[in-house]
Amino acid sequence: MSAPPRRQAGFSIVELMVSVVISLLALSLAVRLYVSSEQNKQSSLGSSDTMQNGMVALFSLNRDASQAGWGLNDPLVAGCDTLFSDGHGFSLAKSKRDNAEIKPLAPVVIEVGKDVANKGAESDKITFYAGSAIGGTGSLRLTLDYGGEGTLSVDRFPYGFARGDAILVAPESIVAPVPKCTIGQISSDPSVQAVVGVNTIDIAGGPANRYNGAGGLGANYTNGTARVFNLGPADALSFHTWTTKNGFLTLQATDLGSDSKKEQTVLDNIVAVKAQYGFDTSAVFDPEVGMNVTQWSAEMVDADKDTVTGGPGDWQRIAAVRLAVVARSKMPDKPAADGSCSATTAMPQVFTKAEPSGVVAVPITVKVDIAGDPIDWTCYRYRVFETVVAMRNAAWRPRAQ
Repeated sequence: MSAPPRRQAGFSIVELMVSVVISLLALSLAVRLYVSSEQNKQSSLGSSDTMQNGMVALFSLNRDASQAGWGLNDPLVAGCDTLFSDGHGFSLAKSKRDNAEIKPLAPVVIEVGKDVANKGAESDKITFYAGSAIGGTGSLRLTLDYGGEGTLSVDRFPYGFARGDAILVAPESIVAPVPKCTIGQISSDPSVQAVVGVNTIDIAGGPANRYNGAGGLGANYTNGTARVFNLGPADALSFHTWTTKNGFLTLQATDLGSDSKKEQTVLDNIVAVKAQYGFDTSAVFDPEVGMNVTQWSAEMVDADKDTVTGGPGDWQRIAAVRLAVVARSKMPDKPAADGSCSATTAMPQVFTKAEPSGVVAVPITVKVDIAGDPIDWTCYRYRVFETVVAMRNAAWRPRAQ
């Protein structure tokens, strides 16, 4: 009688199926854990990038605001409607004086981004002006009528003025129509006088003198009614305009090379910059005693109560500027199964807190969606960075004489 056949070693089909199911479950769990880990990693890195970019952007604006107004804080200059011809393409910021458009010199000029169908305000254009001369006061006065010539006749030897310096000619007249201020550039060394005892400043045009237009300064002045300010070397003239474009922080500047008209990209994932003037509307106004913010506004107001909105006196009452930067995460959150996102459900607001204490806040809802972006704005996370910067050079001004 033969022995029964021995059962072969191995797994049955049932055991194999159970093993496959367990393996698939383990693999599914591992994939889910990996995806979750990557999402958390991207979210953390995105938050870190947002924090870093937002802080750098705010620091850049803060730095310009802190030095704004240097050399331009004289009462004859602040708020003066100004003619400016730059061979490299930089243009002065625009504002309103009542209903008329002007290009004022001031520590800061805000060109307000419009509100789009009450869904939020677009990014502002914020321009800061500063000179670099050690002494920026109007130390020279015109002694002959100026009508477009290539030379300014002044009342004393132009100590401290050098070839290549940017200069500002400001009228002393306050009788309407007040002449405009003009910016030019010294074209030859003032220490070399053609006639002994005759004090002149040459402002000839030409490729080497970027701030002198073909027709001279562009404005006429009467003998003894205008002063000349030195703004320092033309290459160091600090006129900076900040804004955002397609999710990038951009800068136009007079001291960034030969193409000042072009917007230079500074940082990515900055979707908006906003600003407000801090006005001192006190009935008794004395900058030497101190300036205090009593009203915030993104537009000019009649701060000195002279019935003119945006007049020189209003620009001289800007005590501070409030700045906000809105940064977004680098990576969007994953949308839901239906394609919708809920990372952000409402556009962010800036300037919501009363600062300084007791001054009414003027909140602004900021438009953060970017035209042409295939990803909806609600898929991103946003962070707001704010600061208040005192216009310290506005208070350090000479008295009008």
